[in-house]
Order: sequence, then structure tokens, then C-alpha cells
Amino acid sequence: MTDTVKTIDYSKTLYLPQTEFPMRGGLPEKEPQIVARWQEMDLYRLLREDAAGRPKYVLHDGPPYANGTIHIGHALNKILKDVITRSFQMRGYDSNYVPGWDCHGLPIEWKIEEKYRGAGKNKDEVPINEFRQECREFAQSWIDVQTQEFLRLGVIGNFKQPYTTMNFHAEARIAGELLKFAMSGQLYRGSKPVMWSVVERTALAEAEVEYQDYESDMIWVKFPVVDGAPELDGACVVIWTTTPWTIPGNRAVAYSPRIAYGLYEVTAAENDFGPQPGERLIFADALAEESFARAKLDFKRSGPVAAEQLAAMVLAHPLAGLGGGYKFSVPLLAGDHVTDDAGTGFVHTAPGHGREDFDTWMDSGKELAARGIDTAIPFAVDDAGFFTKDAPGFGPDREEGAARVIDDNGKKGNANKVVIEALIGKNMLFARGRLKHSYPHSWRSRKPVIFRNTPQWFVYMDKDLGDDTTLRSRALKAIDETRFVPAAGQTRLRAMIEDRPDWVLSRQRAWGVPICVFSDEDGNVLKDEAVNARILEAFEQEGADAWFAQGARERFLSERADEPWQMVTDILDVWFDSGSTHSFTLEDRPELKWPADVYLEGSDQHRGWFHSSLLESCGTRGRAPYDTVVTHGFTMDEAGRKMSKSLGNVVLPQEVTTKSGADILRLWVMTTDYWEDQRLGKNVLQTNIDAYRKLRNTVRWMLGTLAHDEGEEIPLSDMPELERLMLHRLAELDQLVRSGYDNFDFKRITRALIDFMVVELSAFYFDIRKDTLYCDAPSSGKRKAALQVVRHLFDCVTTWLAPMLPFTAEEAWCARYPQARSVHLEQFPTIPADWRNEALAAKWRKIRQVRSVMTGALELERANKTIGSSLEAVPVVYITDKALIEAIADIDLAEISITSDSVVRSKEAPASGFSLREVPGVAVIIEKASDRGLHKCARSWRYTADIGSDPAYPDVSARDAAALHELQALGRV
Repeated sequence: MTDTVKTIDYSKTLYLPQTEFPMRGGLPEKEPQIVARWQEMDLYRLLREDAAGRPKYVLHDGPPYANGTIHIGHALNKILKDVITRSFQMRGYDSNYVPGWDCHGLPIEWKIEEKYRGAGKNKDEVPINEFRQECREFAQSWIDVQTQEFLRLGVIGNFKQPYTTMNFHAEARIAGELLKFAMSGQLYRGSKPVMWSVVERTALAEAEVEYQDYESDMIWVKFPVVDGAPELDGACVVIWTTTPWTIPGNRAVAYSPRIAYGLYEVTAAENDFGPQPGERLIFADALAEESFARAKLDFKRSGPVAAEQLAAMVLAHPLAGLGGGYKFSVPLLAGDHVTDDAGTGFVHTAPGHGREDFDTWMDSGKELAARGIDTAIPFAVDDAGFFTKDAPGFGPDREEGAARVIDDNGKKGNANKVVIEALIGKNMLFARGRLKHSYPHSWRSRKPVIFRNTPQWFVYMDKDLGDDTTLRSRALKAIDETRFVPAAGQTRLRAMIEDRPDWVLSRQRAWGVPICVFSDEDGNVLKDEAVNARILEAFEQEGADAWFAQGARERFLSERADEPWQMVTDILDVWFDSGSTHSFTLEDRPELKWPADVYLEGSDQHRGWFHSSLLESCGTRGRAPYDTVVTHGFTMDEAGRKMSKSLGNVVLPQEVTTKSGADILRLWVMTTDYWEDQRLGKNVLQTNIDAYRKLRNTVRWMLGTLAHDEGEEIPLSDMPELERLMLHRLAELDQLVRSGYDNFDFKRITRALIDFMVVELSAFYFDIRKDTLYCDAPSSGKRKAALQVVRHLFDCVTTWLAPMLPFTAEEAWCARYPQARSVHLEQFPTIPADWRNEALAAKWRKIRQVRSVMTGALELERANKTIGSSLEAVPVVYITDKALIEAIADIDLAEISITSDSVVRSKEAPASGFSLREVPGVAVIIEKASDRGLHKCARSWRYTADIGSDPAYPDVSARDAAALHELQALGRV
């Protein structure tokens, strides 16, 4: 028999892990294969079939723009959406994701124009619908590219039937939404100052504007008092502005009755131009000293100027007489927007060049009319940035030709220069300088914009809609009824809605849905349901191109074609397009529902898609099209800088997936505080690669161990405490995971699962149970219980991770269940209530305190090379804490510390004992197992006193000998 024993390779008698699930993920190669498998099996269709009849959970996709490859912001956005959709799908919902694309608008139009210019073609000479078709084809080509890029990230959705704003049905529905505003009287044509892009030749909405640093000319200008205050005749009110070019458009000066003003006299001057000694000037007292210092003047205060005096004053325009113009009176008007924080305490008011200026002028209409002042607002600047005839001396009448504010390339023109020179010539310039400040720029061209009075189409924000509500009040109520994640988003959107002007809908472009209404010369809209029906039917069949087709006016007006109705040719703001997506996606697709459960986009969409969707829906349906709004921040580099090609710090999602895999990128998204701005770079990615490897190796070990699982079930009451503790932890984690997914708190889930898998499983439970799982006999109840728990652990962890790491979870699930279709067709496991055991968990927290001192002592001995493996040791544990003594009373400390034996002594330890400050009352001395007469088992490597107790296997312990007999009986030895 001894000879027989010697021939046995004990390693072959152990239940060692066996799996083909590789340690190295090889994600860049494997993930595309999984994507192809999902496509082949039509996973999206299977998900819909599997979820039939369940309650719907709908995340409505904010449409990315179809004009280029995706960037890291797209990847972050789509991954977050995919995680939400998958997590609800795996928790009992029909969570259907329909991706969408925004296809109209200036960037695409520009690309086609660039193509034309390169070919020597003139856009205006090409039939408009031919041009629009090229825009449509351009958008579709990028939709195809982005679709493949999103699929590569693991995103599951209806990519075969996405929504696009250029789809004929979508264009018809967008037009229909516009006509609802028209028919309800909310749409009107008005003349207001709007932000105007000279470069793009179109009006812009707030959502299309970003603010950048910009250096402006700033000037202080004198307005002589000519009437209303005889005691101040000859004095000048002084204003300050950073837009000298708007002075020709000045029609008033605003002041505040709450500000203290004074009359000041110049006593000495050190300047080349401007005020001279003896001149009297009116300033806000708080700003006088700073202003005089700017002009290098000495001064004295002559006395106060009362608000009543200011209200009665009439001023002369500082350019009076130039080019035969500016001879009108300039009134002083009270304005709530006037402060004494900067400037002079007076605000130059050009109602054609600023919102507050316009509002002040319009609010004073009756007062101005009563004073015989012409209330007409001049159109002083044209669409190309040139002064018009309404700016005498600077427009077409100017000998050198009209001055220009901004040129076609977004550069400053000569307007400021010539206006300043004219003011100097009139002796009306008090001082001048330069100021670097935040100034509006077009979001797309990145060029500065101007405020310009133009006829445009608007939606009222404050008109009574017939039910004692306005669009503004409806929107504010809807915001209060919406859940925001994070909560600060509610405050931000509310502030924007509270303060926003009427919605400018019109754009002067070619590619988009037209403002498909007819109006008379006064801007009154034709309200005819029959005409509207013909328009919508044509759009449904032919798309919005029908509006531009030959004979369209006669076709739509039909019997009313002889009436003097004019066809509006402006294009709708693309934010109206995207704000209408809920109508033709959520309402028109039976697999979805309205309103959406959640909208998720970047924080910039408080002024964009969240904003326009809210206004569109409130204007037509009285409420928001969403119940919850989730926002994410922007991705910066590792130093916190904005990513840019010039800095060379751009991280491309395509490069990450090619080098490391999409699941690495997804893990990064899951571990970030995505509600804030995040950071990404080489080091951040490496941190996630390291974390992923640990997760993967934990899953791999479970798969290897479960290769020996025969599916036997052990009643909970018969399980060892350690197994019941792990089931309790699963019950706790189940609650955390579900709550985390409900609250879109993915970092909390990821952090908890990483800690659980790496710390509690790999470094604790699995480490302890390896001996049992590898060495115990086939009939061992402890081994069967451990296998059962590992089975539950695998099923829970893999499904919980599946929404976040879909490729790895799929690979692992199919390795465990080869006949399974997909882990993504599974539901999160239902956790039995009796797994929860708070008393047991409290007891094991004490046990683990004792264990931490034991493992600390073992690590020290290993470091000192007193022992190699912990199995060579026998810890002698000294405990004086009664609660800890009680907790470990029935616990095998040797088992949980992975040693061969242990000794517990309820007394103070010798001074040489190892202890931890955080665990008072416990100390450990390590003795060697061999010194205590224990011998090493050739099979399990544990040191025991019963080696050779079975003569059939003289070099193994009794436990291992019994296991070998069972294995021999089963033919496995």
C-alpha cells in the first residue's frame, strides 16, 4: 500500500478550480465578438419579447448631433443611459431604449456650403431642395458611423429603427407642434433685439450661445442736459458702455431712484480730450471718484441730484447733428436693472441692442408717448453687421461706406473706432479704455455675436393661455413637480425659466423644418385647420421639403390662394425640433410611453434640451414630458483642464476600446462622480484596469470552483455560520444595489461591489473556504453549503454587474451556463427574507475584529521570515474583552485565520504579544506548528496531530484520508 500511496498525485484528488474563463480579459478582441453575437441573436428583440406585459420604464434619448465621430462626452452619456435602461430591464420592467439623432441645423448646412465653395458652386444658385437633400445624406452618413460606435460601447437599443428629426413623420410632427402654438395664439411675429450671429447670418437662442473671454472697447459718454431741470442746464449725464457701436441706437438713459447721485465739477484736467475745468457732470456718488480717476481729472462735488430732477430731465444725443440725424430728445427712464456696482450709475439704453434696454423702453411706452417722444425702435445694424440708414453718419451715407461691427470671419470691424472718433469730434467722450470680460459667442462658430433688432417669430412666455396660466407659470410648476438628480439641477433650470425672454423660434437658414405658417403683412397668422391639414399631410408623405417645392403656396392655401397671405420661409430653431421629440417618439411609438420616466443629458442641457422640451410640452400639453431629469458633468483631463486638440490631452473612446476595451471605459464611468465634472487620462484608466482585473479574477475563481458544483441544496438552518453570513451580506447588498440603481448612484454600487468582491470574498470568505472546497470529501455538508453559497454569490454579482459591465458579465454567464441565451435576459435574483440576519452579522463583526489581530500577527511573522505559509503557524490569542470572548466561543479561529491550529486564553497577553490599537483587549503570539508536535499533511498542507492515523494514507490527515476513500470509491483516485 505504501508503494501505491507514493504514486498518488494528491493535487489530482483536489477540487481545484477549473474554468476556461481566462484571467486576461482580452476585451478589445472579445467584445466585438460579443457585439456580433448580440446582433446575430437579435438581443434587442429578445429583450422586448421577454419583457412583454411588464410595466414600462422609458428613458428618452436626448439626440446627439449627426455630424462627426463620437467623443468622450458621447461615450459617457450613452453608457449612463445604457446602464439605466439595463438595470430597470433586469428588475421587472420593459425598459425600451430608442436612440435618436438631431439632424437639422447650421453645422450640417455649413459642411455642405464648404463642399460647394470647394467646388466653386454658389449655394444660392442651387435649388433649395437639392441642397436640403445633400444635408440629409450628410446627416445619415454620420448616423451610420455613430451607430456602430455606440454599439461598440455595448449599448443596447433599437438602432434598426431610431428616431431622427429629419424623418418625414418627425418633420410632420414637429410642424404639427408648431401649428399648435400658432392656433393657440402663442406664436407671434415681433421686432426685438435678439442675439445675432453675423458669421452665420441667423438669430440665436440662449441655448446656442456660450460665453468666452473677450476684449472690448469701453467708453464713458456725455449726454448734455437740455430740458426739464433748468438748474442743471449745461451739465452732462455720463454713461458707460462696452459696446460703443450701439451709441447710434441710443434712445434713452436709465437711472435708479434707489441710487444717490451728485453733481460734480471738473477742477483740473490732464487729458488729450474730454472734459475741461468748469464742466459739470452727473454721476452716482459711489462711482464718481473711480470715473474721474479714469479720465485723469480732479473734481469737486457741488451737491446732490434728486431722483425727481432726473425723472424730469431731457438730454441731447451725444451725436446730435451728425449726418443730419440724432436730433431727437433722449429721456431719462427709471430702471430696476440699474446699479452702482460699476460704470457711472446711468445705463445707456439702445432698445434695438439689448433685452433690458428693450424692456425698459417698451415699459415706458405710455410715458414716452405722453411726452411726445417717438417710440419707434431703429434697425441700426443689418444682418451682415453693417450700419444702416438708421445710423446717420455711419451707414450707407458715410463717404467711406457703411462701418461694420463684425465681419464674416467674426473679427471686429471698424464700427467702434468710427463711433469713438465721432464722439471725440463732438466733445462728448469723457474717457475710454479696454476691458476683458465674458461675452456671448455662437456655440457653433465660436465667434462673437451682437444684439440686433430684427423681425423674428416668437412664442410668448407671459401671455395668458386662457386658463389663468402662462407658458412661464406652467413651466415653473412643472419644474417643481419634476425630480432632479442632482437636486441642484432644479434650481438651475428654474432660474433660467424665471428670467428668460420670449422664445425666439425663427432662424434664417435652409436646412430644417420651416415655420410653416402664412401671415399677413402685419404678422397676423392664418388660422385655418384645412390649410394646416394639407401642410401636415404633405410633410408626412414628402417631408418638410414640401414647403419649398414649386407651387407650395397655392397647394396649401388652395381656395384661399388669392388672399394676401405670405408664406413664412424662416426655419425653426433646432431646439424646437429636439424639444418636440417626445411627441413623435414617446407618443407615437406603442412600445414607449408619455411622459418619459427619465431624461439624462449633460448639465449644459438645462439651457438646451431639458429647457426646450419643457417649454414645448408645457405649451402644448401643460406639463413636462419627463418625470425625472438626471444630469452629468463634463470630462476633463487628469489635471482638471478642458480637453482640447491643441493641448494634446483628448481621450478618444475609440482608442480606449481598441486598447483596453469598452468595459474598462464603462467601469471608469461607473466609478466617477458623474454628476460633477470628471477626470480621465492614462493614470485614471490604469486604476480602472487594475480594479477590473481584481473583479475578473474573483469571477474567474467562482467559475472555477463551480465547475465542481452539482447543485445540491442545503437548508439554511443546516449551513455553517460563515455561509449564513455571506447570504446575509447578499441580502444587504441587494438592497443597496437596487436603491443605487433607483437613485442613479452607480458609484455607490460599484464601490460596494468592488469592496465586497475583493475584500470580503477574495481576501476573506474564499480564502477561508478554499481548504473546505478543495479538500473536503464529496459528502461534506460544509463543502456543499459553500458551493451553494458560491453559486448564489456568482448569480447575484454577475447580474448586478451586468448593466455596468455587459461584456464581462455576458462572458462569465455563458461560461457558467453554456445553454443560456444571455445574462441580459435574466432578472436580478430574488433574495429570501430569511437570509437577513442582523444578529449574526453583529457577532461576526466582533469575530473579524479578533481575526484582524491574528492576521496582523501572521503578516509580521511572514515579513520576519519566521514562517512561510500561515498554515505553519499556531496563533495563541489572548482576549480580555468579554464581548469578544463570547463571540468566538463556538468559532474555529484556526479555520478563519487559515492556520493549522489556534489557542485562546482569556487573560492578558505577555508584553511581546501583537496587538492593534483599534481592537483593544486582544493580543496574539505566533507559535510554529512544528514546535507543537504537529505534522504537515501531504494533501492539504495543514499541520495536524493525526497524520498517518489511516494506514492506507500514512502521509495525510484523517480528514483527507476519509476524503480519499470516498474519492476512491467513486473511481476518482
